[in-house]
Amino acid sequence: MVAIESPPDRRARGAQVEAAARARLEHAGLRTVAANVSYRGGELDLVMIEPGPSGEILVFVEVRYRAGAAFGGGFVSVDRGKRRKLVRAAQLYLGSHPRLARLPCRFDVIEACGHPAAPRIEWMRDAFRLDDV
Repeated sequence: MVAIESPPDRRARGAQVEAAARARLEHAGLRTVAANVSYRGGELDLVMIEPGPSGEILVFVEVRYRAGAAFGGGFVSVDRGKRRKLVRAAQLYLGSHPRLARLPCRFDVIEACGHPAAPRIEWMRDAFRLDDV
């Protein structure tokens, strides 16, 4: 018999994984601007600012969790369709935050696996560009 996970358990697991990803990125020096920003047709898991020698970069982070590798990793799951949704959500976000719209932007993907409370995290900076969409 296969147990079906209920939506609240799935949301709780997602919140744990996103909190771990955010902690990892903040430890690396990024600053959280927003989390779980929803638009019709897309959601931004994390919006962060990374300081750098030539100025700040606005980073849109997609967090992908997989309990195992049976269906490929989290990086693979950010396919062309998902990238389009992320870009559209980022455009809507920038449209409502003109101060941030002046910053250079980047799309990162966090791949998390293992136990949600303490996942193993891989961070792919600059995971895709607008040319890839």
